[in-house]
Amino acid sequence: MTEIDRTTETVETGAGAARITWCAAPRARLVLAVSHGAGGGIEARDLQALARALPAHGVTVALVEQPWRVAGRKLAPAPKTLDAAWRDLWPALAAPGLPVVAGGRSAGARVACRTARELGAVAVLALSFPLHPPGRPERSRADELLGAGVPTLVVQGGNDPFGKPEEFPEGPYRLVEVEYGDHGLAVPKRAPTGQDEALGVLTDGVAAWITSLG
Repeated sequence: MTEIDRTTETVETGAGAARITWCAAPRARLVLAVSHGAGGGIEARDLQALARALPAHGVTVALVEQPWRVAGRKLAPAPKTLDAAWRDLWPALAAPGLPVVAGGRSAGARVACRTARELGAVAVLALSFPLHPPGRPERSRADELLGAGVPTLVVQGGNDPFGKPEEFPEGPYRLVEVEYGDHGLAVPKRAPTGQDEALGVLTDGVAAWITSLG
């Protein structure tokens, strides 16, 4: 696989300094801006897999670190603080002058869904969307997903305790299932498919969906 050109940029927000790692496509036609969840950073396997694979498809990937991660804190702030920082970051994400797909994993996916329409995102990529807290299906967050207002792709692990694919309601979005995957899209060693295959389902599914956006 071709080595990807990576550069970092610090962006000041109302919640503190955030950081963007740009993984540039040689002939980019759009930007995929993706942020991490509440329990990890941009080192997440799915985010890194997308950063390696998508530039070859004309997609510059912007890996976004929220201010609380940059500051070294272990706990994410309230959703409204995450949303506000994302809004402050948006001009930098749109600076290349290309259409921007807003995305994220887990809590980052919720931020992308809540803010996509107002910020002018052309689509949303929701990785491991936390449909509900584990064991609490009555506390559904489906309204955030269904209210994104732009074309949306969900990539969900088949064994995600935050919401298995069959728990998702019908709606105006596509869903790609990573069989046997957990909330981090990790598959157990005993699974018929390995981790590389699981990440291939992710990257192939996202690449095909982005191509379908036109």
